[in-house]
Amino acid sequence: MTFLRSDAFARLQDQVFDICIVGGGATGAGCALDAASRGYKVLLVEKEDFGGATSSKSTKLIHGGVRYLEQAVKKLSLEQYRMVKKALQERSTLLTIAPHITKPLQLITPCRTWIEGAYYYIGLKMYDWISGRTNLGGSELLGRKKAMERIPTLRKEQLFNAVLYYDGQLDDLRFNLALIQTAMQEGALCINHTSLQAFHPHEKSGVKGFRVVDELTGKSYEGKAKVIINATGPFADRIRLLANPALKPRMRVSKGVHILLPKPMMSSNSALLIPQTRDGRVLFAIPYQKHLLVGTTDDETELTDEDFGPTHAEVKYLLEYINEYLDVKATPEDVGAGFGGLRPLVMKRDGKSKDLVRDHEVEFDSQSGLLSILGGKWTTYRLMAKDTIDAAEKMLGVKNICTTQHIILVGSQHYNHNTAIVLHKQTGCDHEIVKHLVSKYGDKSGQIAKIMLKDALLKERILPGMPYTWAELQYVIQEEMAYTVKDILCSRWGTQLADWQQTLSLIEPVGDYLAQKYDWTTADKQKHIEQYRQEILKMQKAMHQ
Repeated sequence: MTFLRSDAFARLQDQVFDICIVGGGATGAGCALDAASRGYKVLLVEKEDFGGATSSKSTKLIHGGVRYLEQAVKKLSLEQYRMVKKALQERSTLLTIAPHITKPLQLITPCRTWIEGAYYYIGLKMYDWISGRTNLGGSELLGRKKAMERIPTLRKEQLFNAVLYYDGQLDDLRFNLALIQTAMQEGALCINHTSLQAFHPHEKSGVKGFRVVDELTGKSYEGKAKVIINATGPFADRIRLLANPALKPRMRVSKGVHILLPKPMMSSNSALLIPQTRDGRVLFAIPYQKHLLVGTTDDETELTDEDFGPTHAEVKYLLEYINEYLDVKATPEDVGAGFGGLRPLVMKRDGKSKDLVRDHEVEFDSQSGLLSILGGKWTTYRLMAKDTIDAAEKMLGVKNICTTQHIILVGSQHYNHNTAIVLHKQTGCDHEIVKHLVSKYGDKSGQIAKIMLKDALLKERILPGMPYTWAELQYVIQEEMAYTVKDILCSRWGTQLADWQQTLSLIEPVGDYLAQKYDWTTADKQKHIEQYRQEILKMQKAMHQ
């Protein structure tokens, strides 16, 4: 059923929700699904678009964190070890509940000496052991020849042997949206482009009032909920201080940027883990759709609402190691796109930030009654949601069981190896379009097929050489709550994250279609188109300065 915004705001005002969640990234979406599947009346509001910030700017890995395990051993950190163990247990769950947008990934760690090979082999065997029994396969020590069979462009002079191991890969922005869609299937009301503006004082009944604003129209609405959850990631302090200005800030953010290179630079189905840089980081080079995703950096930064990409210095840093480990000569001109995300790091309650860990914490403020979920990372979003809803239940005085480890997400509920074959027979579309649709929408690609069958013209590509069709565009507007050009090109299709030139080419036709759908004036259309175009051009310019 097509989502109507006007109906959504009417529902928001007409009922008292058990739980209101602020933030529509991975954590907020996970909380919405968990709470709704336990039977609660759930509202989720997101200021921008679902998963449009941090949750779509990850390295696209489902992993325990090899570098966190190394730190756990070196520093004898039980906290780091527990975080790795939890994440590795969740890895199997995520691969199971959304197979259309996740897959196992083989990674190769090149080693320059036999000592390095032994060190990483032992470490990755420990990684296997911590993860328990999985169907991913175990790590192996590879000789130079076998390593180069898997990644032919590895530089021989940098290679003595290599260690192979397995993790998972996900399409983060589509996974985030699948969580939202599944939560709505369970009865949750989820609204994007809606910001929380104010909290109202406690009422004697225990119900909390709040005001939200529809960012698309400027209209404000009043709502009520028994529990309000702050799941805004790096922006958590803003909501905490809005609820209670006396609270001390708890969040620090670090910046991680990635770049996209042509896939032939590392023509392989395996990913590359560069285990050690001169400043102590690890880097990944990962096959991602038609590109090679390289990242990430890790630098403390200031909080920002703006989308940002890599600077010239960050591009230079990442290319230095690609050229060192691969037999290529990558230059900034080879970078087709880039993106940056903010990692939410939690400071200790005493304000100290030494040895911050990527774990999470559920905080309850007794004065305002606000529940905040702080920190964490993509792979453990489900555990973060479980801990948060468990805490919410204590406030509600009830107890239900979390079952999200068994809930198959929208897109995978009827998905199997025949989905692409059926879609091809239904539509007659070529292999590229079919592969694209199935990889993004899973079994929901059948709904796009129905649109195509009603009007053959909608099977046409929006622009030559790209897999996007008019039918797909119609679908994301009607069924996936896409309201702006950026909603579509960034958060639904991921074009902005992979290819800036394609994004710039698509802005005009997509903007024209949206203008017809939403009855924009010519001036409004030009404003939408130009604003987004300038955003992309600004990131391109920053990369070369």
